[in-house]
Amino acid sequence: MAKSNGDISRRELLARGIAIGGAAVVGSPTKLFGQEAASKSADAHAGANALHELRASIRGTLVTPANASYDARRQLWNGMIDKRPAAIVGCAGTADVMNTIKFARANGLPVSVRGGGHNVAGKALRDGALAIDLTAMKGIRVDPKAKIARAQAGYVWNELDRETATFGLATTGGTVSTTGGGLTLGGGIGWLMRKHGLACDNLLSVDVVTADGEFLQANESENADLFWAVRGGGGNFGVVTSFEYRLHELETITAGPALYPPNKIKDMFRFYRDFTATAPDSVTAMAGIVQGPPGTPLEGDLAGFFQVCHSGAASEGERLVQPIKAFGPPAMDMIGIMPYTTLQTLSDQNFPVGNRNYWRSNFLMELSDEAIDIILERASGMPANAHSALFFEHMEGAVGRVGPEDTAFSNRDAKYNFTVLAGWTDANEDERYVTWTRSFGDAMKALATGAGYVNYMMDDEGNSRVRATYAGNFERLVAVKRKYDPTNFFSGNQNIAP
Repeated sequence: MAKSNGDISRRELLARGIAIGGAAVVGSPTKLFGQEAASKSADAHAGANALHELRASIRGTLVTPANASYDARRQLWNGMIDKRPAAIVGCAGTADVMNTIKFARANGLPVSVRGGGHNVAGKALRDGALAIDLTAMKGIRVDPKAKIARAQAGYVWNELDRETATFGLATTGGTVSTTGGGLTLGGGIGWLMRKHGLACDNLLSVDVVTADGEFLQANESENADLFWAVRGGGGNFGVVTSFEYRLHELETITAGPALYPPNKIKDMFRFYRDFTATAPDSVTAMAGIVQGPPGTPLEGDLAGFFQVCHSGAASEGERLVQPIKAFGPPAMDMIGIMPYTTLQTLSDQNFPVGNRNYWRSNFLMELSDEAIDIILERASGMPANAHSALFFEHMEGAVGRVGPEDTAFSNRDAKYNFTVLAGWTDANEDERYVTWTRSFGDAMKALATGAGYVNYMMDDEGNSRVRATYAGNFERLVAVKRKYDPTNFFSGNQNIAP
């Protein structure tokens, strides 16, 4: 039996208003109330009125499925993600975030939060939710004397890097420059981490809008429990609208990749193990397997890669990278002095917007011969394209000197993060790529700590994986969640339920 209007919830009315009366265009709420909308049913009026209420409360934009820009605005970095939010609120500032959250709470609507939109699991969007889109919030201010940068949450790393590098400063950021600042909330692995710590270790304070739509500042002395939780606990506790980072003197960067032919890959991994055992904190190194680049002698083959970054005196960098250049020797050697901003963009071409992506990561205490054998066996089935890879990221150094309970990011004793990822374009190949990646990751899990890197985590890994990732910090995170978000309003994440 059909419901009468009196039986329809406000949430349902809003959804109908978006779908039926949603002739809204960006920046033009009055178009919800034209002659056509006036002729619609009462529930369409209710939904339109609700949208008008939201639009009137913000400085930014409101995009609904009726807008021509809707499909473009809901596109994320991972092309596998095809979510249809009820509306996308393009926030112009913190007040817009506060008002959107209050509106969503009043109308019983779920929300999602988009910063850079680079999260591989596509957490930035949810079907039928209000998407809080921060991408227009890109203000960055650098204080070169205090060596501090404050950045609104819509920035991506190449934007922050350019601003800080102008003053001869930098902080640890992602290894793909189009990644957003939200990676800080999950930890923040980057090229400077062994010298200066993870991105979250360089966080000095955050501005946060909580689940009740209130504004808070969090740092070591103010709302310290919340500040502890956002340094690794993800987006579980509120919407971070601004990050304040500690900056460091930008030293000479000696960096780049060396590539090795298939018959050298096993020895390369052993060499990487030995190299990372003695590398000083000024060196961060990655190693893995990729498809040989087109137009090179390695085209069509699996290639071993060893990528390094040394931050410090040029002479010391030359000395430390010399063993990499001598080993093999490499079929291709692209290691040299380069600007930090160049290093930060070297991997961008391998992670284009719109590719379909599926990843698995595991923290490892060691790189054993058994692990190398599993990798070589599984890598033989790697899809033949330029966007699939597997790699180790060497942790330790400054990362490991932070106590496991000092921040929510607790995997401080792991020596490596190992990731296998598939990237492809044809949706008909989804099952093949996902199966290869998942089975590879599961095979490595038996040799791992049980934890994964939350920023690389997929939706199908389950709550038990989230709990294992936070280990001894999990119950403390639950307590913070209960305090700041007792109803689990922010649940569109790798969720820590209250």
